[in-house]
Amino acid sequence: MLDATLKAQLQQYMGMLRQPIRLIASLDDSAASQEMRGLLDDIVGVSDKISLDVSGQDARKPSFVIAREGETSGVRFAGLPLGHEFTSLVLALLWTGGHPPKVEQEVIDSIKALDGDFAFEVYMSLSCHNCPDVVQALSLMAILNPKVRTVVIEGGTFQQEVTDREIMAVPMVFLNGQVFGSGRMTVEEIVAKLDTNAGEREAAKLNAKDAYDVLIVGGGPAGAAAAVYAARKGIRVGVAAERFGGQVNDTLAIENYISVLETDGPKFAAALEAQVRHYEVDVMNLQRAEKLIPATEPGGLVQVQMANGGVLKARSVILSTGARWRNVNVPGEQEYKNKGVAYCPHCDGPLFKGKRTAVIGGGNSGVEAAIDLAGIVQHVTLIEFADQLKADAVLVSKLKSLPNVTIHVNAQTTEITGADGKVNGLKYKDRVSGQEHLVPLEGVFVQIGLVPNTEWLKGTLELSRFGEIVVDAKGHTNVEGVFAAGDCTTVPYKQIVIAAGEGAKAALSAFDHLIRQPAAAPAEFVSAA
Repeated sequence: MLDATLKAQLQQYMGMLRQPIRLIASLDDSAASQEMRGLLDDIVGVSDKISLDVSGQDARKPSFVIAREGETSGVRFAGLPLGHEFTSLVLALLWTGGHPPKVEQEVIDSIKALDGDFAFEVYMSLSCHNCPDVVQALSLMAILNPKVRTVVIEGGTFQQEVTDREIMAVPMVFLNGQVFGSGRMTVEEIVAKLDTNAGEREAAKLNAKDAYDVLIVGGGPAGAAAAVYAARKGIRVGVAAERFGGQVNDTLAIENYISVLETDGPKFAAALEAQVRHYEVDVMNLQRAEKLIPATEPGGLVQVQMANGGVLKARSVILSTGARWRNVNVPGEQEYKNKGVAYCPHCDGPLFKGKRTAVIGGGNSGVEAAIDLAGIVQHVTLIEFADQLKADAVLVSKLKSLPNVTIHVNAQTTEITGADGKVNGLKYKDRVSGQEHLVPLEGVFVQIGLVPNTEWLKGTLELSRFGEIVVDAKGHTNVEGVFAAGDCTTVPYKQIVIAAGEGAKAALSAFDHLIRQPAAAPAEFVSAA
């Protein structure tokens, strides 16, 4: 089942097992079960600490549980955990076998302290780069806390379940039979949703922190670069991020970051955080800023109030809150989000195999999405508001060569229609003739650019008409001691490499600001004589 390279890697990892584990499989006569049996035989063959039991009677076939020796419960994988999920499989094997997870002890303690009955089902696709974080988080929770049960379901194998439960985006998580959440979630986010007192405790921790020399709000490439450059000056640095890595986490391939030939978004985001932590920066994840309070006097402290009520203080602040996907803002978009309206073709495209889809947006993202989908779905209709596609010529040429793609320019999307809780069409108006058209379809992918995450700053500092933070050539805002960098600013060209450079620049500017502040008065000397 596994090729020689994967077997060698698996054997190396399984050498880290500290205690015996057992794979309990529920199989039938299907081809999928035969594939799973081959995978399980390969796993058992690389370590004498792993045994296989094929007497499982779970209703989902094929599936298998990873359990400690002498136990029957653990993480269950329904369908083959390959592709992006092979790492999730390896980690589940290691954690069940006693290898410690690379998770903060505070998070481990929070998982173990959860009290209740938590039966999770997480649907994923093997091409989804957002799914592994959720799969690994829920797997770890089931391994650490016997009150948590996790089943990881590969949607392609259990297509009827996907249809019956109207799952049109992954990852999709159910808790005790009810929808719990969709999209990328970290283990900290999941635990916080289950632990109702977490916010109050976190606010108290933030309030107790001493003032930083530099506080960075946002943990994308701009924020990470700012943190590294500031920390290397030997000053006290903190990063408060809603999600470390920002929108990089939702990027599939990165091929234009100088010196890195090719990587993917989640891997790049993990590397950003690792480097920031290397410099002993105080990283505060899952922190959403709600209010900026400027200093009341020259050289005073700037304050940032968080959504949980906590307040952080600093001598200078760098805002790097990034941007998010722009909504098309037509009737039906919010109503059918995750029910046919999607924003990640790489994650959700496989769920529309053999179906009709549309892509809204003719820039690079939209055209790339249409090309990607064309290899999976029955037909793609691309809708572009302008009179021509704005993507690179090579992409447009590729798109036009595909037989199952229709392109409409000068087309204004007016409505996403649906019935029985699911998308069934898209309406657009021809901007030249004024004629209305209805395209019958099952999925709509919105790819029309970004909007800066700056709503919380309105009335506090200067924003452009597009909501971007207005900065000068050195990253200064119009508020003393407050700087900004990255996609949330007026700096043109929203690219990772540009955001990182702007973050470094803002950190140097913040340091320059700090060293020009009046020195604190020395403590009074008292003679011992």
